[in-house]
Amino acid sequence: MVVLLGQIIDALGGELVGGVREQEIARISPLETADAVSISFLSNPRYAMQMAASKAACVIVAPAMREAAAMRGACIVTANPYVYFARLTQFWREKKQGAKPLGIHPTAVVDVAACVSESAYIGPLCVVGAGARVGGGTVLSSRVTVAGGCEIGERCLLHPGVVIGADGFGFANDAGSWIKIEQLGRVRIGDDVEIGANTCIDRGALDDTVIEDGVKIDNLVQIAHNVHVGAHTVIAGNVGIAGSARLGRHCSIGGAANILGHLTIADGTSISPTSMVTRSIHQPGLYTGIFPLQTNEQWEKNAASFKQLHALRDRIKKLEKALEAQNSNNGNS
Repeated sequence: MVVLLGQIIDALGGELVGGVREQEIARISPLETADAVSISFLSNPRYAMQMAASKAACVIVAPAMREAAAMRGACIVTANPYVYFARLTQFWREKKQGAKPLGIHPTAVVDVAACVSESAYIGPLCVVGAGARVGGGTVLSSRVTVAGGCEIGERCLLHPGVVIGADGFGFANDAGSWIKIEQLGRVRIGDDVEIGANTCIDRGALDDTVIEDGVKIDNLVQIAHNVHVGAHTVIAGNVGIAGSARLGRHCSIGGAANILGHLTIADGTSISPTSMVTRSIHQPGLYTGIFPLQTNEQWEKNAASFKQLHALRDRIKKLEKALEAQNSNNGNS
């Protein structure tokens, strides 16, 4: 596929500097592998030397890099090169693949009591249960299950293997045996949500599990019953969120982090990868650690001390021996 620089500018905006609208672009490439028909981008000034050496036909840059980029060749100047790049990938896919598919694949199973928008797409081997709702512009790619009564908003994308509305993990102990608590709630997902492959979001026990607008969830994430995830929060792969946890808006949860049940996470909080959240967080910030959870600044200080722990132990032992010897000498004098 080939497009012209002028077509990109017309679709996405930006200022073309040092180039011509008729320049053909055949691919989007990283700076180091770009060639004379590639477009690339620079979002971090640390890679300015790579940009200078790049063979790209055009580089997307911020205003601060305008002169340096123009010395190399053609560039598109825009306020946020990374966001421009993201929109460029969407433009590219639409040009290459055409509009999003519509309708229901012949191998999908959609209950007659389900409500599926005419502008949605239900892909191969998907299952949509009775009373479920799938909004306009939403895509269930393949092997996606939306259990009965659950709701998916508009313009959502669910990747292969996603399960929405399986039973939450609820049992009551009766003299050593476990009695199932029927899960009577639903899952409600807002608009513009993306959910990665093989992620599971369980239905609520009584109230609903809620994923608000704009949330982005990676692969292999487990979200338990009655969790509430605030709008525009991002959750990386292998995260586990236990029942009734409440995450605020605009949070970032790093890969393989775990959040215990019934906790509250403040708006704008970031959790580092593999961290274990064992208490509620009421002040936004970056938090890191397994036990105990602490601010990232505290964790870095403690981690630096931990690396020196063995040497500090040896020093303490030497000081103790010296003190013992001194006390012994004083006793003999």
